[in-house]
Amino acid sequence: MMKRVLQEPLLHFLLLGAALFIVFRLLPNPDGQRPLGQITITQGQLASMVEGFSKSRQRPPSREELQELIQARVREEVYYHEALALGLDKDDLIIRRRLAQKMQFISDDRAAGLQPTDVDLNAYLQAHPDRFRVAPQLTFHQAYLDPQKHGAHLARDAAQLLAQLNRAGGDAGSAAVGDPFMLGGSFNALSGSEIARQFGDAFAAKLVELEPNHWQGPVESSFGLHLVYISERTQGHLPALAEVRDAVRREWEEAQRLDANEAFYRDLLRHYTVTVEGLEPSAAEKKMAEAK
Repeated sequence: MMKRVLQEPLLHFLLLGAALFIVFRLLPNPDGQRPLGQITITQGQLASMVEGFSKSRQRPPSREELQELIQARVREEVYYHEALALGLDKDDLIIRRRLAQKMQFISDDRAAGLQPTDVDLNAYLQAHPDRFRVAPQLTFHQAYLDPQKHGAHLARDAAQLLAQLNRAGGDAGSAAVGDPFMLGGSFNALSGSEIARQFGDAFAAKLVELEPNHWQGPVESSFGLHLVYISERTQGHLPALAEVRDAVRREWEEAQRLDANEAFYRDLLRHYTVTVEGLEPSAAEKKMAEAK
C-alpha cells in the first residue's frame, strides 16, 4: 500500500510544488520588495473602535465613519510594522519604558487572582503587628490660658485656676473657665500623633506622663498654657483580625503582588548574562550573583 502511494504521480507533483515554494521564499525578491505582511483587524478591535467612538460622540459611528476608523487603524498598523522593520524601537527610552510597564502588568496579573483565607490573613497580621497595632489613646479636657491676656501674671493665674478646678472635682467646669480656645475644651480618644499634630510634640509627650482623674498642669503647647484633666487612657493593642480585615487584606494582596513581581523578574533574569561596562569583572560578577 505504501509503495503504491509513493509511486502516485499526484504525490510527486505536490512534493515538487512544495519544494519550489520553499525555494522561492528563500530566494531574494528580484524587485527588491519584501513579501507582503498580514494585517488583521479582529472583531474585538472593531468592537473597541465602535465603543470608543460611541463614548466620545454619544452615538454609534455611521458606515462611512466606521470605514475611516478602520483605515486609521490600518495606517497605524502599517506604520508600526514598518517602524519595527527599520529598528526605530531600538534605543527609544519612552518605548523601552512602555514595554517594561506592559511586562509589569503581566507580572501583576499573576497575583491578581489569589484569594487569601483567614489563616493567611491572620498569619500576616501576626507577622506584621506594628502595621496594624492600635496606638494608645487619651480622652482629656483642657482649660486654656492665653499668655498675651495674662502677661506677667500667667503663672499665678494658672496656679489659681488649677486649685479652683481641683476643688470643683472631676472635669466639671472646664468649658466655663479659662480663656477661649479655637480647638475646644474636650478631646475624645486621640492618639499621641493626633495630639502632637494639634498641640505640638512637647504637649503630647507631657500628656503621656500625666495620671488620670485629676487636674494637672500647666502644660505648655504652641498656643500657651493648659490645665489638663485626663478622663480615660486606652492602652495600645493588636486588634483581632475581624477589626482590621480590610486593611490586612489590602496589605497582604500588595505583598503578594510584590513577591510575584520579584519572582517573575528573577525567573526572566536567569536567561540573561548581564555585563556592566566600566566595572571590574569581579565587581560585575559579584553584583549579578547577588541579584540572582
